[in-house]
Amino acid sequence: MIGGAPGISLRGVSRSYGRTVALHPLDLEVGPGELVGLIGPNGAGKTTLLRILTAQLLPSAGSVRVGGVDVVADPGAARARIGIVPEEPSLYDYLSAREMLQYVIALRGGGDLEAALDLAGLGADADRLIHEYSQGMRRRAALAAAVVSDPPVLILDEALNGLDPENAMRVEVKLAARAAAGTTILFSTHLLDSVERVATRVLMVRGGRVVADARPKELGPDGVRMLFRDRMIDGGEAPAG
Repeated sequence: MIGGAPGISLRGVSRSYGRTVALHPLDLEVGPGELVGLIGPNGAGKTTLLRILTAQLLPSAGSVRVGGVDVVADPGAARARIGIVPEEPSLYDYLSAREMLQYVIALRGGGDLEAALDLAGLGADADRLIHEYSQGMRRRAALAAAVVSDPPVLILDEALNGLDPENAMRVEVKLAARAAAGTTILFSTHLLDSVERVATRVLMVRGGRVVADARPKELGPDGVRMLFRDRMIDGGEAPAG
């Protein structure tokens, strides 16, 4: 954690579906200024974790705080502190991106529309209807909606999927700048190169457990790939970075 109270704090958080344990008891803190890449194979528990953090799913046990708010006790207030891009974002197809962002700003009580369009690289297409967008443009519009009101916490589920290299690099640079300014960012991805380029910390989940918590800069060249390979083979836990 870089400094300040944690933007994300979990204590003894677990989740089960009947007899199936999707997430084993987990303690985790992510602080302001941290840009954390969440990696792991399909079915590892990443989506369960993100849904708990964004008040879409109740934990079976434990406490969850996001942006200083207890997610279980006050989910509405918690969501107000979070910018979210779900894996399958739902957008207002018959609004333009500009109109959708204006709507989000009105709901949230403020925001910087032009900065959000710049992050997403949508300035030239801001006045086109969203239903005309490609899948990559739709994902960028969802990113713009997540950041437009400058929430203290961003939770992004596969937000870089489907972006062309130019726009992926743009988004990475802009997210890194937001983290440097104090935003807490947790992003789930299968793009290990992106984690190596921009993440200040990487968490790997496997079998509902965090099996690695490290700093990419301390892992060396191709360190994230090697970490992923090693934990996929042996499933052992790495020391915290």
